[in-house]
Amino acid sequence: MKITISYDSSWRNSFLDGSNNEPLPEKDKQAGGRRYIASMTSLKKDKDKETGVSKNFIQRSITKDTVMGVLNRLIGDQRKLYQSRDNNKDKNYYFADIEDKVSFIDNPQLTQEMTYLRNMRGSYDQNSFVGSIKVNHPLIDSDFSGSLWGVLQLNISELFEFILDENKIVPNMNNINPFTIIEIIKGFKNINKTKMQDTIALEKVVDKLNNSSSLSQELKNMYPNMQKAFDGGAYLKGDLVQIGSLYCSALYLQVLRLSKKYDMSEIILKGISVNNITPKNFLELFTGGQKRIWGNPYYHDSYIPGPGKVRNLMTKASGKLDIMLDISEEEAKEIRTMIYDAGVSSFYLGKKGLAFVDGDISIKEIVK
Repeated sequence: MKITISYDSSWRNSFLDGSNNEPLPEKDKQAGGRRYIASMTSLKKDKDKETGVSKNFIQRSITKDTVMGVLNRLIGDQRKLYQSRDNNKDKNYYFADIEDKVSFIDNPQLTQEMTYLRNMRGSYDQNSFVGSIKVNHPLIDSDFSGSLWGVLQLNISELFEFILDENKIVPNMNNINPFTIIEIIKGFKNINKTKMQDTIALEKVVDKLNNSSSLSQELKNMYPNMQKAFDGGAYLKGDLVQIGSLYCSALYLQVLRLSKKYDMSEIILKGISVNNITPKNFLELFTGGQKRIWGNPYYHDSYIPGPGKVRNLMTKASGKLDIMLDISEEEAKEIRTMIYDAGVSSFYLGKKGLAFVDGDISIKEIVK
């Protein structure tokens, strides 16, 4: 028996992790489906050392499972293939004794096209937001704002003095805006100071933050939901002091000091912990919220010795798929009748595209 399938624009890439030929893991059920791995960020991760191609850039081809899925669809079984096979124990899987007698020949014409994919889960852009900046937000438009953010303008020696001396005067920051704040704090991540340099001052600073239970308790009283206070700060990493963490902690230290003069009860440094800053969360304070990413162009750049940079696009296939079943004439007639009765006019072959049975279904014996 021979069935010829004609197909057009069948996608030969996969955008979800896991396998569609097995039940969803519980974590994917709770998330509403398999994880989307075709975002620009995902396609830059997990690159093969030799080819430079990301493991998330998945290419597909026609397999035996694809063919069995097509046959089940043609006879009217709309379940997923693994579900049909699972019912074999109840003798409800029609092709249980025929799968080993099925073979196929795929004759595709492949093309590559730039395709724009839409992520229905709606993740967020790490660096974008909606709405305009709230220039009158209390954090940047209050009497204490200049003194609060002025901490970020201190050099390292002045920062140490500020942490150790609660009477240290901090010069005001002028023209405050959230983007300037983010860039300053992000810049601190590239600065480290070894313990061997100015050892005494460094040890005093870290010791005051890590071992001052009264300061940590005062901070926790002001921010009950804060997971880490000063005593949980990651100020040391090997023989280096994390200067960025010290500046972030200094901001909270300044909040405590300013609270003795101003009403700071409503002040929340969202996106800033005692260790670092998360820009997208911080910007939420001053904007209409994070900007959703609804999709992205699907491509992946790899670097190959010799040719250099190679851009891999979506692969689409058009062609014919010949499915052969080495079965008796009676069985072939039965399957042909089931296909005609089901009346499936068109269907997907793999992912997207259009496929249909081309011409008459031959029930002649397959000549090997």
